[in-house]
Amino acid sequence: MWRKQLTRTLRDLLAIGFGCFFYAFGLVSVNIKNHLAEGGITGITLILRYWFHIDPAYSTIFLNIPLIILGYKFLGKRALAYTIYGTGMLSAGLWVWQRLAFVQNLNLHNDLFIAGILAGLFGGIGSGIIYRFGGTTGGSDVLARIFEQERGIPMGRTLLVFDILVLVSSLSYLDIEHMMYTLLASFVFSRIVDQTMEGAYSARGVFIISKKHQEIGQRIMDEMERGITYLDSEGGYHQTPQKMLYCVVSPSEIADLRRLIQDEDPRAFVTIVDVHEALGEGFTYQRPRRSLFSRR
Repeated sequence: MWRKQLTRTLRDLLAIGFGCFFYAFGLVSVNIKNHLAEGGITGITLILRYWFHIDPAYSTIFLNIPLIILGYKFLGKRALAYTIYGTGMLSAGLWVWQRLAFVQNLNLHNDLFIAGILAGLFGGIGSGIIYRFGGTTGGSDVLARIFEQERGIPMGRTLLVFDILVLVSSLSYLDIEHMMYTLLASFVFSRIVDQTMEGAYSARGVFIISKKHQEIGQRIMDEMERGITYLDSEGGYHQTPQKMLYCVVSPSEIADLRRLIQDEDPRAFVTIVDVHEALGEGFTYQRPRRSLFSRR
């Protein structure tokens, strides 16, 4: 058991470290070179860099130390350790990338639109990896957790308000044009973070109510090789007991599933919902191979 836990911890630390360095690379090679702001504590480090010429590698540590101490009792041991580690790795990444000549010579600052997209990509992928493996880079995440536990304010709301305050403060050294491209980067960042955290196994959950639920279920198992579940339900109008069928398929299989249901029961009631991640046989394990000429 301890070996499995050790392996999982080492995997988490490697992934969080990679995510921090990836995020730091984008900050150094894109944000700083193109005078694009950033939200949270990282945005404050960029403000301090412009006005007081303080290296973000150092200000990241200095700003996070009091926050980590303040949030000590609000974080579990594992979360606290990962937060300290993530903060240290982000600071190390900023220090390293700023001192490598090839990074400084990268030509990523000729077009602000491209720079905004790249800033969002680097930040979103890096942060998504960090969050996916249970890490954070400290800063506003710690503050948001404190407000949630002490005041009942949702973390998302606190993070949004904090980011807005930092971005408005960044207007002290940015013009409106650069701020608009910063907002573009923030939009791309949020979308990429969601996709990175969802992983490669996003899917669709399908609820089917039909008098031919057995026929539809059998065809789903035989032709699509997906598992199904029958749920007991009751119609609200007539209060008639009936079966509801539930299955999970990949987004690319939705069209096939629709055709299958239409063939069996054109009057079937179907609801399709997003499943952010699907784990288990058929999604994370190898599915049986189909013959190229097999019938569907």
